[in-house]
Amino acid sequence: MNPVTDNSARQRFELIEDGKLAFSEYRREGDVLILPHVEADPALRGRGAAGRLMAGSMEIVRERGLKVRPLCSYAVAWLDRHPEYRGDVEG
Repeated sequence: MNPVTDNSARQRFELIEDGKLAFSEYRREGDVLILPHVEADPALRGRGAAGRLMAGSMEIVRERGLKVRPLCSYAVAWLDRHPEYRGDVEG
């Protein structure tokens, strides 16, 4: 099961590890999710949580047949390092 959840009420994907939160905010425009911000609790930084958040978020995006437009520099860099998701990026 994917530990990343879609908190649609807050328009963000969330991952909780060791009681700490990592999240990726989004806003939807048609079939595109714009990703303006990714953040991990300081206790999770350097442990791969943001990467697991991105991978889980992208799996949800793919399952729903959507595309993403990353604006956050972390999301842009992560997607550049993961060519398996290039087809899920707008443009």
